[in-house]
Amino acid sequence: MVAPKRCEKISVISPRSSRQKILGGLIKLFDYEFMRNALVAVLLVTPLFGLLSTMVVSNRMAFFSDSLGHGAFTGIALGALIGVGSEIFGLLGFSIAFALLITYIKNRSHAGADTVIGVFSSTAIALGLMLMSAGGRFNKFSRFLIGDLLSITRDDLFCLAAVFIIVVVSWAVLFNRLLIVSVNRTLAKSRGVRTQAVESAFAVLLAIVVALSIQWVGILIINALLVLPAAAARNVTNSVKSYHVLSVLIALTSGLIGLFAAYELNSAVGATIVVCAATVYFVTLVLKPRFIK
Repeated sequence: MVAPKRCEKISVISPRSSRQKILGGLIKLFDYEFMRNALVAVLLVTPLFGLLSTMVVSNRMAFFSDSLGHGAFTGIALGALIGVGSEIFGLLGFSIAFALLITYIKNRSHAGADTVIGVFSSTAIALGLMLMSAGGRFNKFSRFLIGDLLSITRDDLFCLAAVFIIVVVSWAVLFNRLLIVSVNRTLAKSRGVRTQAVESAFAVLLAIVVALSIQWVGILIINALLVLPAAAARNVTNSVKSYHVLSVLIALTSGLIGLFAAYELNSAVGATIVVCAATVYFVTLVLKPRFIK
């Protein structure tokens, strides 16, 4: 007589226990202070990119926002060269001055806007590279090229919180004027809107956000975060309100998913966030015919 074979227990993982395991793993990440700081930074910065992105895309300012990143490169080098104590002060001051100068000359020059921006952008990046490479100091500043969100400190978070408040309040004050300028500049002038002042104010807000975010996002990819959220939102919406809300949600969602994905993949956080935002853009591009007719 053959003895019956012993039945082995087969453990089945239920979807519920799998979800709990994933959720537990995510919660455990926040045992680390650097992850908590990075999460707060994402919650503060990405909505700002989503907001500003709407006007960058509507006004076709992608080239302009890209030039701010190049200008910031020079600002970092100048801050270190003149010894202002921290690169961030030189970065912030030069970025604001650079944005205002481009806006002023763009409005006064007979040359095309893309020509003016191209001249300033290429000059700024060349000057920045020259100053940074002098004396073999380039490696000291290479971290600004790709950024490092996980290095953010509590003091940095206070600074970001202040910028968040400034930008949101300024946006609430300027929104209607920014909107009419983006729709029709001539109409805005006829209604008494000081278009150059409005454009300059927006350029300053853009410069501040770029300057303070660049050390955590990176010069090479920061412009993508100023274009992708609104570009994706524009593919699937027609109304002004949903366009702005969706742009902010896309930026915020991309930031959160990118942060967790970067931790799991051990990849650069800024680059991973951009890849997430780009993925959303391509998905909305495919879906565009269903929403926009």
